[in-house]
Amino acid sequence: MALPILYSLRNCPYAMRARIAIFKSQQPVLLRDVVLTNKPAEMILASAKATVPILVLEEQGEINGETNIEKSVEAKNKIIDESFDIMLWALNRADPDNLLHQSDLQEKHTNNTLSEMIALIKDFDVEFKVRLEAYKCAKRYHENTLTDCRVACEQYIQVLESRLTQHDYLFSTHESLADIALLPFIRQFARIERQWYLQSPYPNLKKWLNSYLQSPMFTKVMAKHPLWLDSGEEVVFVGK
Repeated sequence: MALPILYSLRNCPYAMRARIAIFKSQQPVLLRDVVLTNKPAEMILASAKATVPILVLEEQGEINGETNIEKSVEAKNKIIDESFDIMLWALNRADPDNLLHQSDLQEKHTNNTLSEMIALIKDFDVEFKVRLEAYKCAKRYHENTLTDCRVACEQYIQVLESRLTQHDYLFSTHESLADIALLPFIRQFARIERQWYLQSPYPNLKKWLNSYLQSPMFTKVMAKHPLWLDSGEEVVFVGK
């Protein structure tokens, strides 16, 4: 059976978190690195959105099979083109690090935790991301709203800092779906005003982020590969 194909862009936060989940699940895929200024025809044909990440599956059953999360991943034409759905696809196939918290002893608590994780991720995807983009633009174009934009982001950063005062990861003493889903966006936040961030009053968040950025996992997920359209090289991407 042919491997699923993942169209990806190295520094895109959505593609990044899809790769992290696939890496954590140890599910092999064929990785095709692209640039959005020169999109492969195959990628455009796979999804009308024509933006990364896009996961092309070999079998329709890869999408429609039983999952641990009630019908969380829905797709048409054998593709999944939302990063969060790709994460769920990967972790429902295999979750050796228990990122979904499915192997916890108390099933009721597990279900509640999973719902809370998904709610937190959606808050950041919908609300924080808008504020993050405004913050990035304010810095890029030297706007006088920079501080206000940063303060708007900090409302969400403070939520994470509060969680990380209780344990090393966002939901417990071990990492979860929420940690790897939010990681790429917190990385972006930290890079906008680097000097301010290094002196910011968020020691636990900084420790959490740094532990990921210095990890072998992140190094492998962020490895640079030749652009698929230029080289035609099929890269097998799999966690170990």
